[in-house]
Amino acid sequence: MSDGINAIVHPRALIGRSPILGPYVILGEAPRGHEIGELVLVIGDEAHIRSHTVIYAGSVIGRRFQTGHGVLVRESNEIGDDVSIGSHSVIEHHVRLGDGVRIHSSAFIPEFSVLEAGAWVGPNVVLTNAAYPSSERAKAELAGPVLKEGAKVGANATILPGVVIGRDALVGAGAVVVEDVPDGKVVVGNPARIVRDVKDIPAYRSGTE
Repeated sequence: MSDGINAIVHPRALIGRSPILGPYVILGEAPRGHEIGELVLVIGDEAHIRSHTVIYAGSVIGRRFQTGHGVLVRESNEIGDDVSIGSHSVIEHHVRLGDGVRIHSSAFIPEFSVLEAGAWVGPNVVLTNAAYPSSERAKAELAGPVLKEGAKVGANATILPGVVIGRDALVGAGAVVVEDVPDGKVVVGNPARIVRDVKDIPAYRSGTE
């Protein structure tokens, strides 16, 4: 292990082979209602966790996990292999990130969100999960967005609670997405609207077409 200066690895934080830890990293922080060492944190081989990242106990994280600086990952998350989370992003609890998910800097991923394999989230993207914040049943009715396999969300976009972004769909920068996006469609604007098919964008065409 390559230990960062003043890194804290709490009891039952189980880290795989050849990790790199930056300065002031904290692994296995106890969530509310639990003691240090009560819950297990599992992180796979070859993790690269940069300075000031805090990862709570109670999550399972796959191989080759990477964070930027100042990342927060809460408890009860399932994170696949080859996942990368950019600097100052926040991953709340009970989130699922599939293999190869890429989250850029300063993104917010709330409770109960699901990002399937290969989903891509640009900088300053905000996913939301409370349709009526501070209402009587707000916490009981939380619903995180779902990004299907290969979905891409451009910088500064906002995704409303429970919205499903379809497989290989593309959300334009700054869009506010208030309803589901079908597979393979491009949406832009506020509220977001369908403007074309992803397959019609030359950059996304297969080399065989």
